[in-house]
Amino acid sequence: MKVNTKYNTKEALIALYNQPLLELVFEAATIHRQFHNPREVQMSSLLSIKTGGCPEDCGYCPQAARYHTDIDTHKLMTVDTVVEQAKNAKANGSSRLCMGAAWREVRDNKDFDQVVEMVQAVNDLDMEVCCTLGMLTEEQAHRLKKAGLFAYNHNLDSSREFYKDIISTREYDNRLETIDNARKAGISVCSGGIIGMGEAVDDRIGMLMSYMEMENPPESIPINALVAVEGTPLEDQKPIEQWEMIRMVATTRIAFPQSVVRLSAGRTKMSMEAQALCFMAGASSIFAGDKLLTTPNPEFNEDTEMFEILGLIAKEPFQEGEKPVSYPDPIIEEKKRKAAEREKELAEARGKKKDPNFQPRKVVSTN
Repeated sequence: MKVNTKYNTKEALIALYNQPLLELVFEAATIHRQFHNPREVQMSSLLSIKTGGCPEDCGYCPQAARYHTDIDTHKLMTVDTVVEQAKNAKANGSSRLCMGAAWREVRDNKDFDQVVEMVQAVNDLDMEVCCTLGMLTEEQAHRLKKAGLFAYNHNLDSSREFYKDIISTREYDNRLETIDNARKAGISVCSGGIIGMGEAVDDRIGMLMSYMEMENPPESIPINALVAVEGTPLEDQKPIEQWEMIRMVATTRIAFPQSVVRLSAGRTKMSMEAQALCFMAGASSIFAGDKLLTTPNPEFNEDTEMFEILGLIAKEPFQEGEKPVSYPDPIIEEKKRKAAEREKELAEARGKKKDPNFQPRKVVSTN
């Protein structure tokens, strides 16, 4: 049951969201146990492979070039650096690496070729690979799929109605199109939103309804609480109550019984007790490590302690689907072939002796 048809109208979902909290959590926990192991929680790591300089105007994002924030910008990481980070994440218990680049859209250039190589390398480590790179064409999605990409993250952020109050540089339909392109390539979809941006409950439910209306809703739905960053338009936004996160997690779990609900940004503001209620209500994935792209996140050792106290166990990779096969990328292979030919030509040129009969042409001045 991908969608709970009992709550497939906006009115029904709002009534569900607003019911007494403990009743809501109990219903969510009951459904969670029908479709998932309640003790298993996937540990994922989120790595910013290219930080800052994004041309968009997302009101919550410190990586927008137009805002003055304190993030350390950096160009695209090397493949070797990403592999090193992935190995460290795996050693600390993560079964998935999500690589994020501050791009508006993917461009067919050497940077994208490098990302394709990153996907191949991390997939070879027996980790699930997820990317969030901005807008994506169907052809680009197929390249990532053949490289071994397991999932693509592209959040709707909020309802269609509230979206325009947060972002003006990308349309809501652009996001839906990217999700559809990933789906056409056979890539698992990770898509959710952010609460606490000043939206109403109606907007939170409106976002869920956008997923309800899809032929295939996302395999995983991250629920983020806004982390207000100084220098962004939402810097003065009051933090939401942790009970609101619990309600949103529980409502999402009930609405989408088979999807993985991810307890994402904002965990640093939540007590262990509040997180425990989220796990009871159906959250079965967290991001581990000290950063979520550029914002704070609980460290690995804190989460390890929480897992021990709550009796949770880390989920093994590829429980929600088979490990993708990484195939050689024809574009990269052709570039490597041409580079090898050029290097051979240069080596041959360097090895040749100077022709003793060669005389440069003399230029006579006409002045």
